[in-house]
Amino acid sequence: MTSPAHRAGSTGALLTLLDLDDLGGARTDKDVFVGPSERQPRHRVFGGQVLAQSLIAASRTVADGRPVHSIHAYFLRPGDADKPITFGVERLRDGRSFSARQVHAYQDGVPILSMIASFQIEADGVEHQSAMPEGIPDPETLPSTADLLGEIDHPVAQYWAFDRPFDIRHVDPAMYVSAAGPHVARNAVWMKTFDAMPDDDGLHRAALAYASDYTLLEPVLRRHGLSWITPGMSVASLDHAMWWHRPVRVDDWLLYVQEAPSAQGARGLGAGKIFDRRGVHVASVAQEGMIRLPYLDGPA
Repeated sequence: MTSPAHRAGSTGALLTLLDLDDLGGARTDKDVFVGPSERQPRHRVFGGQVLAQSLIAASRTVADGRPVHSIHAYFLRPGDADKPITFGVERLRDGRSFSARQVHAYQDGVPILSMIASFQIEADGVEHQSAMPEGIPDPETLPSTADLLGEIDHPVAQYWAFDRPFDIRHVDPAMYVSAAGPHVARNAVWMKTFDAMPDDDGLHRAALAYASDYTLLEPVLRRHGLSWITPGMSVASLDHAMWWHRPVRVDDWLLYVQEAPSAQGARGLGAGKIFDRRGVHVASVAQEGMIRLPYLDGPA
């Protein structure tokens, strides 16, 4: 099981990742920030990390009172988790209600991610939301990742079990080492940070972007009976779109309900809705990922 001391360190590590250096206000034709990379057993930057950091960089250039409401991003190259990342923010527009920013994340002088983010002042208007699914077990009744993987002596298993800043609990059978259960294009997890986060709405929105990249391709894998350790399988996020509908706290339990409407051409699409424990629909997410299998023909 995860120790309290380790949990605090994981949440603190997330806050360190999101605390970008503005280089004393240095600018070119863009606002420039630098952020650290999170240690990874496979030495590749976690996509959720660069999403969250890019959002923090963009937010730093937007006036207070304009929270992010959407991002659209493309992962262009794998990132090196042993190197820092530089973020360049272009101020595309500041209107009466909306602000738009473009962010490029760079390593070794080339972009690894390109994102456009939109921010909006709070406004009144028509309102409705999706209903949270019924019959979902409480997160406290489900095993944690540490419960499932903590005894496995492998660097990736140990990282997932103890070093990630979010507590992830699968409603459906977890897919870390097997694809048990029906082959359906659905998946659901509860998630939250292990410890309390500061009362900063922007941090919570960025942290949610971080966590939204964890399991969104799992309904594609589940539909085809694949686990994360399927021999020879290669999985990579290609893009990521996200919409924040209402304020959110990531240090309270959130239900992430996911489906995979299509898979084709070595790509699979995952779509998700995120609800807080009261049933409030706080965000929606979509991502297409590359999924290649060694027994299927295709380009290298």
